[in-house]
Amino acid sequence: MPAIPSDRGTRDSGLAVFRDPSSVAVVGASANPAKWGYWLARGALTGSARRAVHLVTRGGGDILGAPTAPSLSDLPEVPELVAFCVPASEVPAVVDEALALGVRGLLGITAGVPDESALAARVVASGARMIGPSSLGLFDAASSLRIAWGDFPSGALAVVSQSGQVGSEIALLARRAGLGISRFVSVGGQADVTTADLLEDLVDHGLTRAVGVYLEGFQDGRRIFDAVRALRAAGKPVVLLAAGGSEAGARAARSHTSALTSPMELVDAACRAAGAVRVRTPSALVDVSACLLADSMPAGPRVGIVSDSGGQGALAADRASRRGLSVPELSEPVASALARSLPDGAASANPVDLAGAGERDLGTYREVTAALLRSGEVDSVILSGYFGRYGLDSPALAAAEQRVAAELAETARAGGRPLLLHSMGADSDAARVLREAGVPVFATIETATDALAGAVALQAHPGRLLAPAGAVDAPEGTGYWAARALLSEAGLAFPAARRVHDAQEVARATEELRAPYVLKAGWLEHKSEAGGVRTGLDDTPDAVRAFTAMRARLGDGPYVLEEQDVRPDVAEVIVGGRRDACLGPMVTVGAGGTEAEVHRDTVTECAPVDLDLARAMVRGLRCAPLLDGWRGRPAVDVESLARAVVAVSELVARLTGDRVELEVNPLRAGPDGVIAVDALLLTDRDDTALDTKEKT
Repeated sequence: MPAIPSDRGTRDSGLAVFRDPSSVAVVGASANPAKWGYWLARGALTGSARRAVHLVTRGGGDILGAPTAPSLSDLPEVPELVAFCVPASEVPAVVDEALALGVRGLLGITAGVPDESALAARVVASGARMIGPSSLGLFDAASSLRIAWGDFPSGALAVVSQSGQVGSEIALLARRAGLGISRFVSVGGQADVTTADLLEDLVDHGLTRAVGVYLEGFQDGRRIFDAVRALRAAGKPVVLLAAGGSEAGARAARSHTSALTSPMELVDAACRAAGAVRVRTPSALVDVSACLLADSMPAGPRVGIVSDSGGQGALAADRASRRGLSVPELSEPVASALARSLPDGAASANPVDLAGAGERDLGTYREVTAALLRSGEVDSVILSGYFGRYGLDSPALAAAEQRVAAELAETARAGGRPLLLHSMGADSDAARVLREAGVPVFATIETATDALAGAVALQAHPGRLLAPAGAVDAPEGTGYWAARALLSEAGLAFPAARRVHDAQEVARATEELRAPYVLKAGWLEHKSEAGGVRTGLDDTPDAVRAFTAMRARLGDGPYVLEEQDVRPDVAEVIVGGRRDACLGPMVTVGAGGTEAEVHRDTVTECAPVDLDLARAMVRGLRCAPLLDGWRGRPAVDVESLARAVVAVSELVARLTGDRVELEVNPLRAGPDGVIAVDALLLTDRDDTALDTKEKT
């Protein structure tokens, strides 16, 4: 398992107190079912056979048959964990009292607590830990610990949510889908205990087999995804729901690469590198989790579709294809064997249409599904349509349908390939039998195919270690010349060039370089927009005139005269890297040139990448057919392009500094290799010198 970095030094995590405390106190307990204190007290008391439970309230009297005390100091023992839901103004006093007594864990339900950071500092200084404030609570099925609003059936899905309400919705949807909860934690304000802490703590949590996470920010992103990677290595895949897809961050970016990548594209790249999958809604999180918690996972994207309606089968196939799944045509022997079980004219090549055979004999569903699962020609099967509805509409068929449902589940288990059911009776007893046996059931074909696509995507990305070798200090200078030197050392090819500062130097440079020439204002970030680049300069007078005119407009500075790349059949590509403050180094490849932001055709991955992943990135571009040769043009050297992506990824991963942007645009890819003809390097040093010249 990969090591999990920690920014908490050698201090013990102290999170065991939130798993299985020996004693719990609820401060602010209430007998009123409309109040938080009631639900916390009620939940805590469900674990009274395992631990001492104390209720604290100034009102006195019994609550739910349990005695109360007016304060923590009046309890017969010091509780190990204290949950508080008192008015915000009273929280500091409650916390200070708990710390003075030696309480090891605090769960803050109260919202609007004044000066949360100071409160957390006192908690940390005492050696205790605190979840919250503004937490919805926590639940641990393994230890009968329930201090939260709501009920949580025991199961295998852990839920860690930055929003209590979203976490509660996920848990409720999971319950409806037949999934139980192994552990639920509403992170709240993260004044002390963070999402990363809680994910790390799940790595060895026995009941947990999958983890659903809701996040609203990635300030601790690298540590979060290190924990996700460790969970995946422990056999506990993570499904991430994230808010914050705003383009505001991209609008503020200064390089084309950063402007082309949205925040969620970076999160998706981090998910792939860590072995997680991102979804867009709470229901999608639950749907994908249902697939992950089934008895088997899809080994690939090939799906067999069985329906009792040609229309539903066609719709299922269309949706599966749009979600990146493959609906392969079955071989003639398999299709012929299926056809023998079906009426004349029934489709058997995939999708398979039962054409009414299921109505005459419910066992047909089992036989056809089993044959597909055994065929070796599909990685999973979706059964779509009426099955699950027979018992609802014809009660006389209910027992037989439930029996076939149990047989279907056993068939899938024996076949070692996942079976999913899309049913018009998703809430029926037959559907319940399948859910209880580990077969996911969905009310729509969209949710079924989307869930399977999520599981397939997760299997395709098992996670990878990101370990760049050594570190490189960014050069003192920035601008094109510095970027060119840095990238040349990393292995990228550039045309021959000279730095020039006056007309005489331009003239001397033309004697050493091959025409035609390109003149560039080397310090400008976006040269074309500012008129800082001239191409097609044929001779010395032409180059001198261009320099004189450009310097008159832009002023003195380090200009560059360069040989122009005039190779035919060239495609312009952008390759860039950046160090994201939250998620770490990233590399992007895309359609390049001055129209790069119009095309917005990019693929981004966490850096560094190896050659195989670089090739896949290039092949993932919409413009990839242009690289293979288009309408008789020769193919470009894709292998050299992939090596350039690797070189940029390794360099951006090794460059030191909190802020690094490195870009080659365009990288001109031709049949005989790739040549970089412009580059940009931005580091921390540029933050106070926007759009200024490099005077070196």
